[in-house]
Amino acid sequence: MITGISQRVTARDEQIETTRVGIYLQDQISFTENLILLGGLRYDNVDQDLNISGLAFGNIDQSQNPDAFTPRIGLVYQPIPTVSLYTSYSQSFTPGTETSAEGDFLEPEEGEGFEVGIKAEIIPNQLIATLAYFDITRQNVASPDPDFPGLNNVFVATGEQNSQGIEFDLTGEILPGWRAIASYAYIDAEVTEDEVIPIGNDLVGIPEHSASLWTTYTLQTGNLEGLGFGIGFNFVGERPGDLDNSFQLDDYFLTNAAIFYERENLRLAVNFKNIFDVDFIQGTPFSRLRNIEVGEPFTVIGSVSVQF
Repeated sequence: MITGISQRVTARDEQIETTRVGIYLQDQISFTENLILLGGLRYDNVDQDLNISGLAFGNIDQSQNPDAFTPRIGLVYQPIPTVSLYTSYSQSFTPGTETSAEGDFLEPEEGEGFEVGIKAEIIPNQLIATLAYFDITRQNVASPDPDFPGLNNVFVATGEQNSQGIEFDLTGEILPGWRAIASYAYIDAEVTEDEVIPIGNDLVGIPEHSASLWTTYTLQTGNLEGLGFGIGFNFVGERPGDLDNSFQLDDYFLTNAAIFYERENLRLAVNFKNIFDVDFIQGTPFSRLRNIEVGEPFTVIGSVSVQF
């Protein structure tokens, strides 16, 4: 009965011992100077022992020993030296430590994904841009059990989740001393098969739109050579707070900065985080009432490092 299950899971202590052995084989074949094939095969064997105590009806001891082969293959083609076209396909196998309301192991998470993209050197050997499309499907993904919103250690396995979208990255040196790292992602992530979670619900904590920029400039000559300044921005869009999509976490935009000095093996730095003291939710909650991680307010961090 539901009341019996609720009583069993209100307070319990779990101890899980996991031993994982993995063997990975990989080979790279160059068909021509500008066409390369990368192939790999991984074997995983996992041995897990579980003990749950503090249950109304006694203790639970059980074990599982799943294993799997997972392949990976990739292809890279360079029409010209500064441009690479690539595609890849891989599978994954990840036994977890999460347990159900009855104290059983969840089925190991499995997945597959493919990606196609282009990487180009905007400034040869200095500034690189990457644009990629990806599609990732996962089965048996552990998620908090919606029937027990007050408990952190009770999970269900969603039947299937899919994430697809595009990513753009730009990194490198634009001019001598001026470096930048920029990224943007659009992700459509939803439940595609399940018997508990409504199909089509968006996945927890994944925004459709996110972007970041961090850029620094370091003086290259003069008495102040090695003195640098940095500024950055981070945007995270609105995202679901739970698998039921009963509430949304607001988007946020953060501004960060830094002042640093580098000379030989010495580095001094002062970092300023969340300069405008924006209130935001950083961590993903399991519900409106628990595990809501509030983002850091305006923070100043100083550091000194010496390399020997």
